Amino acid sequence: MNLIETFQGFVAQVPELIQPLIIALAGAIPFIEGEGAVSIGIIGGIHPVVAAIAAIVGNFLCVAVLVIAGSGARSAIVKRTRSREAVAAGGAGSVGGGVSETASAAGATDRGSARREKFQRAFERYGVPGVSLLGPLLLPTHFTATMLAASGIGKARILIWQAVAIIGWTTIVAVIVGGAVSAIR
Repeated sequence: MNLIETFQGFVAQVPELIQPLIIALAGAIPFIEGEGAVSIGIIGGIHPVVAAIAAIVGNFLCVAVLVIAGSGARSAIVKRTRSREAVAAGGAGSVGGGVSETASAAGATDRGSARREKFQRAFERYGVPGVSLLGPLLLPTHFTATMLAASGIGKARILIWQAVAIIGWTTIVAVIVGGAVSAIR
């Protein structure tokens, strides 16, 4: 809550021209995202359409960077694993640390396993569109998009559905908050 109040105070203190940039920055932060950022902007006095566009852009740009980085990391890991398997199949002997690598991988698997299981169940049931559209109800879009990229889903497919979700959810919140603010004023 303190972070949201900080952004609201900051929006009120900067010139009007800079306010959408602050909203875009807020949209890039997980758990605030486009929905929280548009609320901050509208409550802070920015026109709802300007606040929504800034929040959408900030949220989507951050998600796009994460998807591109996550896909690149996955590609590098898959390539490295395949090259190790090829070396092992060629009779080059033992590769890596064996037991210690397996033990450290098991420890890493324990962390966040509940979140991954929740994501996996949703992914199996709803696919990329469903996870993207319903994901903000369970996890921030940043996490959902990164997990989709790590699963090997194509970047374009992830980005299209994440864009639809970010635009949709941010617009819905903008309409609700904008209506509530105009009713109060």
